[in-house]
Amino acid sequence: QVQLVESGGGLVQAGGSLRLSCAASGSIVSINVMGWYRQAPGKQRELVATITSGDSTNYTDFVKGRFTISRDNAKKMAFLQMNNLKPQDTAVYYCNMGLIYYSGSAYRHSDFWGQGTQVTVSS
Repeated sequence: QVQLVESGGGLVQAGGSLRLSCAASGSIVSINVMGWYRQAPGKQRELVATITSGDSTNYTDFVKGRFTISRDNAKKMAFLQMNNLKPQDTAVYYCNMGLIYYSGSAYRHSDFWGQGTQVTVSS
């Protein structure tokens, strides 16, 4: 089965930086889009950034110029470098990957989510 595991969250002061990592494991054939989402208390989960297999990136307006998404296809990993963090960036950050995997003698396509990693930015 496919699993995504995030790491790198923590507590940081406003203006500081964190780097999140997401590692995928399992019978993965290829990974299409990798993305980071976040969910603050009492709010819906929202898109932060995505990166395609061709390295095209997309950022939501509130992180442009501060966050950078990247990927390592050989290691099946996604990264989110977060600089100049603000208290409003406080949330649980989730990794998402759209991928093709092998299961039950067949190739399948699905989206998978990690368990989330907490990012807390103090003022």
